[in-house]
Amino acid sequence: MKTKMKKSIAALSALAAFASVGVMSVSAAGVPSNSYNYDRWGEAIPSQAGYTAERTVSGNDLEIGALDSPSDIFIDSSGTVYITDTGNNRIIAADSELKNVICVYDSFTMPDGSETKLSKPMGIFVSAANDCLYIADTENSRILVTDMVGNVQNEIIKPDSEVYDQKRTFLPQKVVADKAGNIYTVLGNVTTGAAMFSPDGEFMGFYGANRVEATAKVVSNYFRSFFMSDEKKARRKRTVPTGITSFDIDEDFIFTCTSSNTQTTDMVKKLNAAGKNIFSGLSLTFGDYKPMYDTSQNKMFMPSIVDIDVAADGCINCLDFTTGRVFQYDEDCNLLFITGAIAKQTGGFENVAAVESLDDKIYVLDSLKDTVTVFRETSFGRVVHKAVALYNDGYYEEALEPWQEVLARDGNYRRAYVGIASALLRKGDYKDSMKYAKLADAGDIYNKAFEGRRREFLKEHFTTIAVVLTLIIVILITSGQYRKRRRVAKNTEEKKVKQQ
Repeated sequence: MKTKMKKSIAALSALAAFASVGVMSVSAAGVPSNSYNYDRWGEAIPSQAGYTAERTVSGNDLEIGALDSPSDIFIDSSGTVYITDTGNNRIIAADSELKNVICVYDSFTMPDGSETKLSKPMGIFVSAANDCLYIADTENSRILVTDMVGNVQNEIIKPDSEVYDQKRTFLPQKVVADKAGNIYTVLGNVTTGAAMFSPDGEFMGFYGANRVEATAKVVSNYFRSFFMSDEKKARRKRTVPTGITSFDIDEDFIFTCTSSNTQTTDMVKKLNAAGKNIFSGLSLTFGDYKPMYDTSQNKMFMPSIVDIDVAADGCINCLDFTTGRVFQYDEDCNLLFITGAIAKQTGGFENVAAVESLDDKIYVLDSLKDTVTVFRETSFGRVVHKAVALYNDGYYEEALEPWQEVLARDGNYRRAYVGIASALLRKGDYKDSMKYAKLADAGDIYNKAFEGRRREFLKEHFTTIAVVLTLIIVILITSGQYRKRRRVAKNTEEKKVKQQ
């Protein structure tokens, strides 16, 4: 009996330790096999993995020599993987399995026929619309637009504009282009948003600047400014927002992220063509719900989203520098999976730099290990993504069965409760929808289901309710008339008494 009790206590202790993964130390976090998620109370709980580390690829594996501080990765519409090998001043193109190198871009031909080389490039983007490479050639202070064989079509340098502070150097770090050919670049020393250029390279201004977080100090300074003289206002230290760290683009929106671990405002944004943040009115959390505690430094570490990737199915992959983890969300920013860790073994990282996805795989670039780790979707992840895809396409009822399968395999998976509640709401099963919405703590769905159930109840019991209301009205009218007659009779009797 004592032995069984000890085993039970040990098992419960292990489970409790696993559930506290959100606040574990950095060293303890280095176990890539520890898969977890969050329940409706925001507590970390064990969960089935959505992805598993398949293999790690180095430059030597590709037979092109070791990579040196790689900083970006991009996969084009054909499945070709591009790696910005920053320290070696080159761009590497390989197949989707990272087994064969297709091309190494280490020199380019300018329009006048001269040769030019890269200097510490940090960003790469390939446009499916015009088959052009867009390279953030950082230490050359330029963006190169080239064709697929390395002929330079355009060279964008520091804008000669009053809008651009001429005291600042031009240090492009990330670059993307939209369907119209407009070019956006993240500049390492600018906090006013991404610099935007027309297809021919003309500077058009800044796009998508982050907001200043409304901390107590910022609010206090704002009100104090009303009582300051113009001279004091000019001398005071200005509060500036954090800059954009990286971004990705889908057909209609640009998604940005910031690696600042001191600001939660605009950590991840979804910007429309006008630069409006679609996420601004939502209460969202990216990265771990609770700060990670490092016992070796006696310090709390906040999430620091260093890169973002929007998959073809709409899922959003956020790469957290602090924990070395990929946090995957659906279109509505519901957390799906957490993958990776700070660790030495395969599936763990030392210094995450970039994330990209293709079909059922996620690629994570480590700038210290100088490797790319390939994660492949698990069977559980496949079922979840099937349900999410149906849900995102508006097939809520069709998504019911896969969501139920997800819940059968992981009874604590909150996103499944949300999906089932939505499907039941569409089916008109308001009572069960309320039950699952409550379990998911999905207030919006619960309120809609409650309204539906209320209408349903009134419709089902309309006759009974009408009869009861009629009886109540009749009783009230009769009672009022009776009291009125009693009151008149009483007054008449009192008058008679007075006359006698």
